[in-house]
Amino acid sequence: MGNVSGLFYIIAACAFWALDTLIRYPLLGRNIDAISIVFYEHLILTIVFSVVFFKSVKTIWNAKTSHYFYFFILGAVGSAWATIAFTQAFVYLNPSLVILLQKFQPVFAIILARIVLKEQIKNTFIFWALICLVGALLISYNDLRVLLTSNTDIIFNSTAFKGYVLVFFSVLGWGATTVFGKKLAKEGYSNEQIMSGRFLMGLLAIIPFVASKNMLFTHSINVYGKISLMVLVSGILAMYLYYQGLRKISARAATLAEMFFPFMAILVNWIFLQKSLEVVQLVGGGVLIAGSLVIQLKKY
Repeated sequence: MGNVSGLFYIIAACAFWALDTLIRYPLLGRNIDAISIVFYEHLILTIVFSVVFFKSVKTIWNAKTSHYFYFFILGAVGSAWATIAFTQAFVYLNPSLVILLQKFQPVFAIILARIVLKEQIKNTFIFWALICLVGALLISYNDLRVLLTSNTDIIFNSTAFKGYVLVFFSVLGWGATTVFGKKLAKEGYSNEQIMSGRFLMGLLAIIPFVASKNMLFTHSINVYGKISLMVLVSGILAMYLYYQGLRKISARAATLAEMFFPFMAILVNWIFLQKSLEVVQLVGGGVLIAGSLVIQLKKY
């Protein structure tokens, strides 16, 4: 019974994560830029986790210099800038494509783990990473076809190219959070301490961009309400459900359940945002998810 309820919690979390697009994408459509959205997200999350942070001030104050660097990668690069890139990618690409390409994250995480944590990469990982690449190429075949038939200037100025660069950066950044989050955990930091440090560092990294554009608190109460709802639903609530499920089932089973996320996200985008995909793209998405799933389950 515990396994069934655990699976339900994970799937419910995936459903709430999928609903994120219904708020994030329309906000961009209302000319609320990605930097503002991510700034407000981190501000709210920093306030929520402020109690944890203040309880850990002594630990953080006495931390090694290297730990501050880990928090910088975790918060500034992974949480702040990568989320800005992910959000901005919705402007240039079909949001379903952005979500599917995000499944490249385990591949980058494992490569970074080899470089940073000195973990070994098996030949089987290289094989399944190539499978993931094939899936990504199928997902993006329409845009790639246009890009390959264009001259160099058009390629680098095209909206599709900008979108893929942003997705690549966001996936790389989130992959880095996995690796450096693991390093902090090995150093004895609790999940709550890591999350509080991550959001605070992310907030500090965004402030210069917000201040330079004079965007600080210039939006309507309606915008703040929607972003707060997004943080509550896809952030706090979804993560609570996820960790509740993780207590009841194995990590591998949880990883399998997480594969419900891209399918739910695509379904939500298709129904509510009319952002459909072609058959070839759906096949590519299936290949990418399958390759990513094997990499995670087999721990390649």
